[in-house]
Amino acid sequence: MTRNASARGPARRRLLQGAGSLLAAAALPARAAPAGAEITGRLARYMVEARDRPLPQEVTLACKHRILDTLGAMISGARMRPGEMAMAYVRGLGGVEEATIVASNLRTTAINAALANAMCAHSDETDDFEPVTKAHPGSATVPAALAMAEKEGRSGLEMIRAVALGYDLCCRLLLALGPDLVRGSHRSAEGTSSTFGALGAAAALARLDERSTRFALSYAAQQVSGLWSWVKDEDHIEKAFDFAGMGARNGVTAVTMVQAGLTGVADVLDGTHNLFIALSTDPKPEAMLDGLGSRYFVTETAIKTFSVGYPIQSPLDATLTLRERYDLRAADVQRVVVHLPTDAVGIVGHSAMPDVNCQHLVALALVKGAVSFSDSHDASLMQDPSIRAVREKVEVLGDPALMMREAPRSARVELFLADGRRLEHVTKFPPGTKENPLTTERVNAKVRDLIAPVLGAPRADALIAQVNDLENLSDVRGLRNLIAP
Repeated sequence: MTRNASARGPARRRLLQGAGSLLAAAALPARAAPAGAEITGRLARYMVEARDRPLPQEVTLACKHRILDTLGAMISGARMRPGEMAMAYVRGLGGVEEATIVASNLRTTAINAALANAMCAHSDETDDFEPVTKAHPGSATVPAALAMAEKEGRSGLEMIRAVALGYDLCCRLLLALGPDLVRGSHRSAEGTSSTFGALGAAAALARLDERSTRFALSYAAQQVSGLWSWVKDEDHIEKAFDFAGMGARNGVTAVTMVQAGLTGVADVLDGTHNLFIALSTDPKPEAMLDGLGSRYFVTETAIKTFSVGYPIQSPLDATLTLRERYDLRAADVQRVVVHLPTDAVGIVGHSAMPDVNCQHLVALALVKGAVSFSDSHDASLMQDPSIRAVREKVEVLGDPALMMREAPRSARVELFLADGRRLEHVTKFPPGTKENPLTTERVNAKVRDLIAPVLGAPRADALIAQVNDLENLSDVRGLRNLIAP
């Protein structure tokens, strides 16, 4: 290339950039800079500080509960089709042995491990859920944290703090964008938020400085994605990627790229082309920072009592409460009406997946008096004559009165009995919510039920005990022999 030709290159780029800016200015409405701008820098500085900031005792406990709950989802999900396919895919990629794939003899890069373990975590509906934003923070944040903690040889306490930060970024991003505005643009709230959850955890464990954290935020922002088309996935395979695998991979990718020296944009959350105005028609950027260091979203997510779609937690709780209180059997019930928030009906109203089908699971609860992990995932039970007969009596209705911000996943169940009685129960906050939290013993019991069939009871008990004492683990690599054969 001649000297003149090489000189023309930058000049041409400047000309094109100038023309592009003029066209963009003509096409887009002017936006005032938000009050208290420089969101990127303020967030990056907090992220750097948070990795060494002591957490309140109740936040540490909440983190350990969510880490253990997500490990349960990962390990049980490793024996389900989405998890098995993710593991087979990653096995074919090879890679440096930095992190462990749960329930397997495979170690691979942190990026690949985060992807596979996260898809395992959302192989079904076992992972936690934030009721206001509808995010699923654990299934992306915890696998990313585990992968990076293994890669870097971090302590259990460092992992706990990283997970708390990841939950905060995951949920706050949706609050800044407006959860309903995200869905109104046909985007998936879960897919949109999961990248930032994974990024927060991975950046803390990589111990990035402020400049590198800014770059990692930009690399993560470029990858933020997710469409609401996941509702059409009948196999729960792409959904496992959309909700969890994609975000975990993206967050760890962003951090490891910056670790490798790649530079980026230092203010992706500010200015003309920032993330918020790209993804929202009415963003609230300050929501990304509000309450940081005092409000911890890890304490606000709901741990599922039943391994089913979250909108079905309250209907099952209400149904089983009535069944037990009045000593009912399925034969006593002539008709069931389940009232759900209107935005839940399209998700769980007529799903082909047994663990996301409200009518089927309510019928199962009436017939069996319980909803176990194995039964909720047994597709053959959808054809069982006794359960099908009861399912035909179950009607699911959207009820605008249940669209309550303070209790967005409540339910009202009516049972009409053969003797003429009508019984009703409202579950506003199902077990596992912040208003009705599970004890450590109940979290342990749920996880033991999930992982003992995969790892065996002795190893399951050892893993549960170690995570309950995670803040005293000097190196997270000490979990390797407990999470995998």
